[in-house]
Amino acid sequence: MSNRRTRIRFRARIGLLGLLALAEAPATAPADEPPRYNRDIRPILSENCFACHGPDSAARKADLRLDHRDDALADRGGYATIVPGDPDASELIYRVESEDELEVMPPPSSHKSLTAEQKATLRRWIAAGAEYEPHWSFIPP
Repeated sequence: MSNRRTRIRFRARIGLLGLLALAEAPATAPADEPPRYNRDIRPILSENCFACHGPDSAARKADLRLDHRDDALADRGGYATIVPGDPDASELIYRVESEDELEVMPPPSSHKSLTAEQKATLRRWIAAGAEYEPHWSFIPP
């Protein structure tokens, strides 16, 4: 009987370890798969950009919304925040990769910064066409 209990406990522990390993697995796309807006990009922008460039018109800076594709791609007087297919022409990439504290986004006063991986993900997303997706709650099942 105790041998059976030992096996059951062992299997339960192995199963639990497997579940924990899955829970710890990153939710990012493999390097060969283009980033998806809802899974990979929206979380970066939401955490680092939407406070100043999102839906709240009272808090919005530079009259820029990054949560709406049309606004993010609009001509802003000779440049665009996002140029689909061309990260080097995109002001967003210039700003997040800048080392100039007067140019870098998010600004130092926000006490936020993007990781190298987040910057690379944004760059890959723009290179792949910068496709936006509706919020998951608006997608019919």
